[in-house]
Amino acid sequence: MNQIKIIVGLGSCGIAAGANKVYKKFQTLQTVGNISFDLDKTSCIGMCYREPLVEVISNGKSYLYGEIDDTKAEEILRHHNDFGEAKKEYVVRAEEFETKDDTYWNGQVKIALRNCGYINPERIEEYEQRNGYKAITKISNSKLSQEDVIQTIMDSGLRGRGGAGFSTGMKWKFAKGYKSDTKYIICNADEGDPGAFMDRSLLEGDPHAVIEGMIIAGYAIGATSGVIYCRAEYPLAIQRLNIALQQARTKGFLGKNCCAIEGFNFDVYVKEGAGAFVCGEETALIASIEGKRGMPRKRPPFPAESGLWDKPTNINNVETYANVPWIIANGAAEYSKYGTEKSKGTKVFALTGKIERGGLVEVPMGISINDVIFKLGGGIQDNKKFKAVQLGGPSGGCIPASLGHTLVDYDSLNATGAIMGSGGMVVMDETTCMVDMARFFLDFTQKESCGKCTFCRIGTKRMLEILTRISEGEGQEGDLERLEELSYQIMDSSLCGLGQTAPNPVLTAIKYFRSEYEAHIKDKKCPALKCTKLLTYTIVADKCTGCTICKKACPTDAIAGDRKKPHIIDHEKCIQCGACYSKCNFAAIVLS
Repeated sequence: MNQIKIIVGLGSCGIAAGANKVYKKFQTLQTVGNISFDLDKTSCIGMCYREPLVEVISNGKSYLYGEIDDTKAEEILRHHNDFGEAKKEYVVRAEEFETKDDTYWNGQVKIALRNCGYINPERIEEYEQRNGYKAITKISNSKLSQEDVIQTIMDSGLRGRGGAGFSTGMKWKFAKGYKSDTKYIICNADEGDPGAFMDRSLLEGDPHAVIEGMIIAGYAIGATSGVIYCRAEYPLAIQRLNIALQQARTKGFLGKNCCAIEGFNFDVYVKEGAGAFVCGEETALIASIEGKRGMPRKRPPFPAESGLWDKPTNINNVETYANVPWIIANGAAEYSKYGTEKSKGTKVFALTGKIERGGLVEVPMGISINDVIFKLGGGIQDNKKFKAVQLGGPSGGCIPASLGHTLVDYDSLNATGAIMGSGGMVVMDETTCMVDMARFFLDFTQKESCGKCTFCRIGTKRMLEILTRISEGEGQEGDLERLEELSYQIMDSSLCGLGQTAPNPVLTAIKYFRSEYEAHIKDKKCPALKCTKLLTYTIVADKCTGCTICKKACPTDAIAGDRKKPHIIDHEKCIQCGACYSKCNFAAIVLS
């Protein structure tokens, strides 16, 4: 008998695309239909561009379907029931035949994302079935010492996946070295980069991996408590975290003598953050947990010596902790097989922007940017030209297409002026204006500055004013030099990483696209035709039918002409709103 199992992807991306409706449709079919099948849920598998996703397990084989709605849901279920085979036109991944989406998977190595999309994140039993909590059990059964665990993490070469890339094992060693009756483990889940959603997907899809990683870190440094600092804008992640934490307590993985390790008393709770980007900086994050305003402080002392409540504290981000159980279970040598000499393992990236396949990918360090964008991401949308990629979010930099061969590792990316960051990868095509891009990111960091440092608070505002002026055709000779001078002053004089890295998008954009900036300043033109106040709208007489639609749409009566005769635009009256351009059905209006 063909027992059918349906699994619906209910991550935030899937829910936004309509997965809840699909799930409810299957629930209805279970109640009123005449087909027997099991129904379950999972989270995001990474193929955000194909949501809603539905996996069907039929006759012992798995088929992943993409872009499923109510109608398709019933159709694929009945097809599997009636014929015992896949509805091939909707399949995006299958074990027995190839699909056009297969290249998305080629080259990926899933360690941090190993369970995302494969388990129900609200069932600890499914995590255990995929070797969950085996790492901490190994520590307990083998009586591995704290030093053994720290040395394993150091030998693996795991570096922090939150941005700076500091050695994780070394960080743990520092925290263990300070004597205290109370120590803390903090998971930084305050993911705030525009276009980044790696941490959210991990917490929604595999919360136990992060919790187990924190338990191992807690054991290694002798911690007594753990805190997951997660922004309140991630309600589903927080909900699933709290479910997972309660399950872990019930099973004895948290609490007194947890994981059957005598004297190891460790528990974890969730602290919801208010969404301030600066709280991604560890000392500002600590202040927020303590109930203070999230503002950075001077270092030293570093958190390893004096962190939360002035006690030794270790802070890593979500992806870092998710790697830890795999490393302990499989060994440092197995992990260090992936990556480059100085950048071991894998890295999760959120592909967004002008790319065909937006979503999450996990790749071994050392892969090229071009391979990520063109092989896994499917290239640029609408067959446009690849122009640049923004890595590291507002703290990162812009890498031009000419450097697409750059390898994805800490040192290679730093050499371009960008950084690895937490893993946001925003892809831009020929229609992207690099002045506007830099202005967007600087506007974000300027608003998110806590205001404590004068150079960060006022310097970023002055830079934003200059960029805005340039994009509006009011740029002046010397503006680029002023931007560069301000950038270096802000970087040298700011207290925390926000101010120290805020100028990076501007500096790299000027470095690699200086001619585009000069066109804005000298020629009062935007080569990408994006800066509204620098655009000129012209009606092509040979194409204009005199339909008067553009004339009716113009809010300033800048268009004149009789019906069925070519119209003209009075550029003195034109406010470059684009209403005429968007309304014209005959491509008679051109931009320059």
